[in-house]
Amino acid sequence: MSLNSLVELIFSAGSIERWNDHIRPSRGFTELDKQAHKMLYSYILSGLSDDIDRVKLVDGAIFELLHRLVLTDIKPPVFHRLMTEKGEQINKWVISSLKDNLEEIPCNFFEKFKEYYENPDYSKNEKQLLNSAHYLATKWEFDIIYSSNSTYYGIDKTRREIDLKLESFNSLSYFNQFNHNENLKGFASLSGQLRFQQRWSKTPRLPATSVMGHMLIVAVLSYLSSCYINACPKRLTNNFFGGLFHDVPEVLTRDIVSPVKNSVEGLDELIKEIEEIQMQETIYPLIPKEWQTELDYFTRNEFSSKIIKDGEILILTTEEIQKSYNEDIFCPIDGEIIRVCDVFGAFIETYFSHITGVTSPILRSANKDIYSAYKNTKIGSLDFSPLFEEFKI
Repeated sequence: MSLNSLVELIFSAGSIERWNDHIRPSRGFTELDKQAHKMLYSYILSGLSDDIDRVKLVDGAIFELLHRLVLTDIKPPVFHRLMTEKGEQINKWVISSLKDNLEEIPCNFFEKFKEYYENPDYSKNEKQLLNSAHYLATKWEFDIIYSSNSTYYGIDKTRREIDLKLESFNSLSYFNQFNHNENLKGFASLSGQLRFQQRWSKTPRLPATSVMGHMLIVAVLSYLSSCYINACPKRLTNNFFGGLFHDVPEVLTRDIVSPVKNSVEGLDELIKEIEEIQMQETIYPLIPKEWQTELDYFTRNEFSSKIIKDGEILILTTEEIQKSYNEDIFCPIDGEIIRVCDVFGAFIETYFSHITGVTSPILRSANKDIYSAYKNTKIGSLDFSPLFEEFKI
């Protein structure tokens, strides 16, 4: 498995600042955080619809992230005009730019990427949902910065444009349901606070990625890793959303670093217990009952590989799942893969800061320790060692 250059491209989203010509929170808004929040909105909206294929939805979200990163930080009005007038040519250039990186990924990943941008009817419902989720995440950001920029020339025009775009989605039943559900809006907004929780808060680091941005990196890497083992559709999406939601409890507890969790015997278990209680008290009341069950499946024992058989959750290994349970009916999820991608996410955070020139004994030590522990990691047929070899300091 070789995803090195793709990892670098995805991680670069943490350096692209949004609204960078406006007054904004000191933590700022990055493209990585925006794409993560967009995917969280997409999860909510897709749960309100019967017409969405979640594999196509996740594919589309990753495709749109990569497309945006290749085109870098173009101001939205300029970007939309370019796409309106020269979209076909731009898409062809993006496709050719990413061909070498995407062709090696199994599950026809590159072919689907091409189809997504060359065929307007491909994933039509999923594209529409992702577009509405995009504007919901944009509106969430805009509402935060508006009061500080209310005297800026053109700010009210921007507000009208965003509101008009959101109004254009009112004919979509899932969008209407979301708009009239204060609990679901509260869940999306509360989760959005993870955009302001900075990782590695005790040491300077560039880019200073957030918990939410880290969650998206883990989700994308878990998904792409799952492609290499030909995971069934449910397993693919479970691994993506399991990665996306694995740190959601931290919106209630904040980011408690591993050295603290491991410093006292039994402390990690106590933190887990507190997280579960707070999820029950604060987050679960905001979402439908069936979603609570799914979110609990994602976040409880989040690094254990498991299936559901005869209504019972069984803890297995990824190798066992691959051999006997790689079918949608078993609702498989590979917590072991999510765990390695979570650790690898921290690993590349230390690496990219180091090569940027912002480093510290904490970051260098963490990179060394993670490499030592994971340099020979294999999960079933997946060999992660080349990734850890590439990004060691």
